Amino acid sequence: MGAVSHWGVLLTVLAYEVIVVVGIGAFIKARERKSAVCETGGFTLAGRSLPWPVVGVTLALTVLGTPHIFGVLEMTWHIGAVSVWFGLAHVALLVVACTSTGLWARRLNITTMPEMLSLIFGDTARLMVSCVMAGMVWGILTLEAQGLGIIISTISGLPIAQGAVIGGIIGTLYVVLAGMKEIGWVNLINCFIMYVGLILAFVYISMGIPFDGWDGVAAVYMQHGNEFMLSTLGTPDLLLTFGLGTVLATVTCHSVAQQLIQPALAAKSEKTIKKALWLAAPLNGFFCVFVVCIGLAAKIDPSVSALGPKLAGPAMFMRYLPPWLIALLFATFLAAVLSSFAAAVLAPATIFTIDIYKNLFRPNLCEKEEAFVTRAGIIVLAVLAIIAAGNMPPIVSAINWLFAWITPVFFLIIFGLFWRRSGAAAVTTLLVSWIVNMLWSFTPLPVAMGMADIPNVYPTLISSLVVSVALLSVARTERGLFLKRA
Repeated sequence: MGAVSHWGVLLTVLAYEVIVVVGIGAFIKARERKSAVCETGGFTLAGRSLPWPVVGVTLALTVLGTPHIFGVLEMTWHIGAVSVWFGLAHVALLVVACTSTGLWARRLNITTMPEMLSLIFGDTARLMVSCVMAGMVWGILTLEAQGLGIIISTISGLPIAQGAVIGGIIGTLYVVLAGMKEIGWVNLINCFIMYVGLILAFVYISMGIPFDGWDGVAAVYMQHGNEFMLSTLGTPDLLLTFGLGTVLATVTCHSVAQQLIQPALAAKSEKTIKKALWLAAPLNGFFCVFVVCIGLAAKIDPSVSALGPKLAGPAMFMRYLPPWLIALLFATFLAAVLSSFAAAVLAPATIFTIDIYKNLFRPNLCEKEEAFVTRAGIIVLAVLAIIAAGNMPPIVSAINWLFAWITPVFFLIIFGLFWRRSGAAAVTTLLVSWIVNMLWSFTPLPVAMGMADIPNVYPTLISSLVVSVALLSVARTERGLFLKRA
């Protein structure tokens, strides 16, 4: 297929996304202008009015973006089928968020997760977590911008940095017109397109790949002595460092991170969140299996393997699929990444507006000004993320490093709600855990300890547990917030 056809595919995909995003955003804005009611949290939380199908789809797609597609393709190239643990980790994450942390946040009627820290531990902990959580989610945003660049680069041949600019503009439109309500309803439409494209693409690739189908792919790996690449358990070292490490990092970080909890806060009720789990978990979980299979095939396919781990998988789609299905599949991928991009840019903008601007400077901030400041934050953060997307780290490795920063918050929230709470203990725990994370990342400490392959989540988790339990056991504390209310 020639370059002209590729540009036709790109224009078709972009036209679809712009029509859906701008159309739904404009429709919601028009309805809001006609309504005489000004919803509290209308822009950031959709007025806490989203029904369970919209919440379920949005929870699934919020954490199904660049890492699930290009990160897993890249990781499968290096470590094989054990990469599927990245998908399993997100299923576990959705279970935790929909049965515990999301419910707790909705019950407290907060707007941001740092606001929950304020209720439990005071304003110092809130400010510290605001800064770190906003930075962590912005780091994820840069990876989503990278994913948008890869999709557009694969179709058009443009440099990834230029593709990130085009994708970033659409991703900003995904949220800036009508906020969380826009994200939710666009997600509901895109999710249907996404899975139709995914299933059809898998069928076509299964019929077209060389090596006599999937059995032949497996045979090539076995002939070269790489049977472990075909096992979801990998090797014991991979299972410990990547598999279990990814589950711990994902669950302990994202289940209390603003990016995922914000859709839960936008739900009509706690019952809505519980019901949404039955849609969110399978929608998110099945996606990773497909991507791992493609990654395994791309590594050994001589027609695309020379492109390397970042581009071989996407190039395989271009090689084996007809033009109409390429358009549908890349609309699928673009929809997934755009959804995560939109949620990842809304989250830190909301944190800045509520926890910094409103909390420190404008306590009487009105709804209209809140929406304006949040929109301004979205635009600034999106521009910065697009610029940073040109520096391309390994996606899943970067994600796991970012997740480790929020690990101590997970345990502090549980302890502060159901056991004991102390502002001083919380601040100390956060500082110690973050110092450990930095030492593990930027000093020879892991090598000196003979633990160079151990991911950051382990030392961060251990240090946060040890310090928090020790301090809360001996310091002057109050009863857990939910115990006090009971």
